[in-house]
This record gives sequence, C-alpha cells and structure tokens, in this order.
Amino acid sequence: MGHREDLLEGAKRCLLEKGYARTTARDIVAASGANLASIGYHYGSKDALMRQAVIAAGEEWGASVTQAPAADAGAEKGVADPLERFAAAWDAVLQRIATEREFIAAQVEVLGLLPRDAALREAIGEVLPEGGEGLVAAFEGVPDTEVGHEAARIVGSFYQALLTGLMVQSLLTPETMPSGRDLATAVRRVTAGEVLKRT
Repeated sequence: MGHREDLLEGAKRCLLEKGYARTTARDIVAASGANLASIGYHYGSKDALMRQAVIAAGEEWGASVTQAPAADAGAEKGVADPLERFAAAWDAVLQRIATEREFIAAQVEVLGLLPRDAALREAIGEVLPEGGEGLVAAFEGVPDTEVGHEAARIVGSFYQALLTGLMVQSLLTPETMPSGRDLATAVRRVTAGEVLKRT
C-alpha cells in the first residue's frame, strides 16, 4: 500500500480505538506509519481524511453485513414467508451489532456530530442512498441493480432508520435489544393490526 492507503487504514483504526472527535493527526500518523505532511498532501486535512475513514468503515461494515443476512439465511432454511426472512436477516445484523461495539460506538458518535459539521453531513448524505439500496437488495435477496429508485428511497430509508435506532439502543440498553423475531412481530402488529396480549 502507498501512503494514501496507509493513512486511510490508520484513520479507520483510530476511529474505532479513539473515536472521531478525539483522533488527532499525530494519532493517524502513529497508526499508519506515514508522515504528518502526507495527510495534507493526500487528503487536504485531517478532518477530510477522517470523513473518508467514516465512509469507508461504514461501507465495509455494510457490505459485510448485507452479503449474508436475509436471502441467504432464509433460502438455506427454506424460508418462504417474507416476515420469517426479515427475522432471519435482522438476527444476523443484530449479532454483528452485539459483537462489534467499537464500530457501533463510532457510528453513533458521528451521528451526534452531524448537526454541527456541514462537511461531514454532506459527505455522509452523498453515500446514504447507496446504503439504502444495498439494504433493500440484501433483505429482499435481489441484486442492487434490481432495486428501483423509489424502493431505495422508501424501503431503504425504513431499513436505515431501523438499523440506526438499533445501534443507538445497543449502546443505551443492550439488555433490552429485540430479536429478529421480535422485529417481525412488531411489523406484523403494525401492518395487520394484531394485538399483543398484556402479560
């Protein structure tokens, strides 16, 4: 790898270990083995490099999560029911959320910075539609190319909202995290008007 790639890998490590706001240029240099001047040369600034690290880390995590969840899990078990597939998919995602807390903490930290950091907000906003498209493709078991614009906008936004909320909840009250089946039950109640009995 060259200095540019080394810096990005170092910045991603710092993101997980120190968080977005606490990472300094010197931290990145120490993690990457590159020199301080190379940050400006390749990325313009430490902040620009960290924005790229957030996006790259998110894309890598998303790609690894969406490769496996629904279609594969459901198909292997012979699951035809969409809500069963939905439950299997979210169980896979929830397992990742539970075991990759450094990544989740970094993502939630970044969410809190968005209202006051226009450049960060713009950078993430540019890749958000693609993320929604990827989630729809994974949960419906189809290639990205088969996900229409409206499906990505509407259904992708739903999946992103649910994923973001679950990430936050995992940090606040991990002991009350729902299962995939719980989420499917909630969807069934909302869409079919099924009432859960008080217990």
